Amino acid sequence: MASSAEELSGLLDLDRLEVDLFRGAQAATTRQRVFGGQVAAQAVVAATRSVDGDFALHSLHSYFLRPGDTSVPIVYDVERIRDGRSFVTRRVSARQHGRPIFFMTANFQIPEPGLEHQDAMPEVVPPEQGLPLVELARAQGPETAADWEREWSALDVRHIGITGQGIAEDEEHAARARLWIKVNGTLSDDPTVQAAAFTYASDLTLLGAALVPHGMHIASPRLQPASLDHTIWFHRPFRADEWWLYDQFSPFAGGARGLALARVFTQSGDLVATVAQEGLIRLREQRP
Repeated sequence: MASSAEELSGLLDLDRLEVDLFRGAQAATTRQRVFGGQVAAQAVVAATRSVDGDFALHSLHSYFLRPGDTSVPIVYDVERIRDGRSFVTRRVSARQHGRPIFFMTANFQIPEPGLEHQDAMPEVVPPEQGLPLVELARAQGPETAADWEREWSALDVRHIGITGQGIAEDEEHAARARLWIKVNGTLSDDPTVQAAAFTYASDLTLLGAALVPHGMHIASPRLQPASLDHTIWFHRPFRADEWWLYDQFSPFAGGARGLALARVFTQSGDLVATVAQEGLIRLREQRP
């Protein structure tokens, strides 16, 4: 994974092989499979490079099909599904070893005015009062902390609370988790880089919200977790390298799967994105 903002920027700088065909590099990692957020972020860059600059990404819907191989690059093949006056649609296939590992459909729109409303931002402490996730990792031992710093230092993540621990019990929502997140450094002003970097970060913690009522952590040895799909709706432009609140909740878990959703707010209270993900949360002792 990316250990710095500079390394993350490098991952998002794809090589152009041919018209609508790109190649994404891999980060140095000890992980056995590619981080799903990396594949999704690189697919965002590939899709956007096939679109006229007047259009802005407003949604993506994706499926993780196979584990990615961290030892070889990923090839992104962009298909131009539709080019309209207001909207354009792209489909991206990420491939390794001749097989697809990830599919994404992305929609772009020319910005225009319209009716507006949004949810209110919840009352939370500022990022400076949150607990850095590296400190939580350090509490689990020096090896865990070293692994976090090696793999995830491109992101600054501050834990605010989960249901029953920092967040009051809520009869309507059994599972909530809130974090402040930003890229740990400064990125390019390019909106594509900002959107792709956010996409990268959005996959890191979301599925963990589905485990809150069960007292488990995503890294538990009892658990076999994996992202199955990932959807983002971009409501307003914002920067991934400035603090955003990840207000996560899980409305359902069952069938060895968990569903998690999140609202994304800037520090000024603007609702800038909504994210949804379903993932595998299979207990290893129940694996068929």
